[in-house]
Amino acid sequence: MTTANAHAGPELHVALLGYGKGGEVFHAPLIEATPGLRLAAVVTGNPERQEAVRRRHPGAEVIPSADELWDRAGEFEIAVVTTPNDTHAPLAEAALKAGMSVVVDKPFALDAARARGLTELAGELGHVLTVYQNRRWDSDFLTLWKLIDEGALGRVHRFESRFERWRPQPKETWRERGAAEDGSGILYDLGPHLIDQAVNLFGPVERVYAELDARRPGVGAEDDAFLALTHGSGVRSHLWMSALAARPGPRFRVLGDRGGFTVDGLDSQEARLTAGETPDAADWGVEPEDSWGLVGAEGDLRRVPSERGSYPSFYEGVREAVGEGDPVPVEPHEVIHGLEVIEAARRSAREQRSVRPGEGA
Repeated sequence: MTTANAHAGPELHVALLGYGKGGEVFHAPLIEATPGLRLAAVVTGNPERQEAVRRRHPGAEVIPSADELWDRAGEFEIAVVTTPNDTHAPLAEAALKAGMSVVVDKPFALDAARARGLTELAGELGHVLTVYQNRRWDSDFLTLWKLIDEGALGRVHRFESRFERWRPQPKETWRERGAAEDGSGILYDLGPHLIDQAVNLFGPVERVYAELDARRPGVGAEDDAFLALTHGSGVRSHLWMSALAARPGPRFRVLGDRGGFTVDGLDSQEARLTAGETPDAADWGVEPEDSWGLVGAEGDLRRVPSERGSYPSFYEGVREAVGEGDPVPVEPHEVIHGLEVIEAARRSAREQRSVRPGEGA
């Protein structure tokens, strides 16, 4: 399905905190496209972003501060936190204490201990808490999941995954100019996606080796990263993230004892959302044939049709979790393990050795 099914339950009012790229591109359009959810308010103190909200989402009220939202928390069932990384945990905690269910953009928190505390708090208060890991609904990831599930690759032994970009001139943003301890850098930006996909496919990680580098002049944290993960299942994952990749490698290269899978490029949903398209389009999530991956072995390769990408599925799951008591679309404990991997990667790069997730915590 490209959009949510018709929903007969009560309408849930959503307050979106933040209207940078995350709020504007990844959250507001998906919330509005989900029957049963209403984008009731957007919290931003930036005048230009306030005007953008009024222009694109005339049905949403603009609220200038989080404090004002907490004072009016009874008007909303769900808060979505998509603000700078170091504010995710404090705002999520405040929203939970104000009585709302909460969606937190990645990274869930800057460390696993804070994430565990938020999860425990949500349980004590009886509120829904989930994390926006939209890349679980990428077309290429869903295709790979299906191939592994069908046994097309046999027993997988190596998983290679890349988010590589060519941005030789860093932007004047907190994400690129800020310090790693404040949540800046490519490991907090792209790492949660790549790690989450690897853990979902192959299970918990037992060892982490990492190389983290700040290569462009003026950046405040790493802009080039490599992680080697050893899963308890025996699979080895190699993950690359870079802002200085003039020649990007394949998005996925996956090797098994019966065959392999490679695919280039990125799922098209982000580009379409960035271009202003809405996810209720009839062809939403459909990838053209020239973007399909290859499966098989050298000399015996075939194109494999891409599964349909479905970012709207996340907010359908949020609606069902909050409105009907169904399981959340992303379990916080899964994301907490990803944060343990990030912490281990930082320690590994600093000490130049492999590290166990949770070691020294």
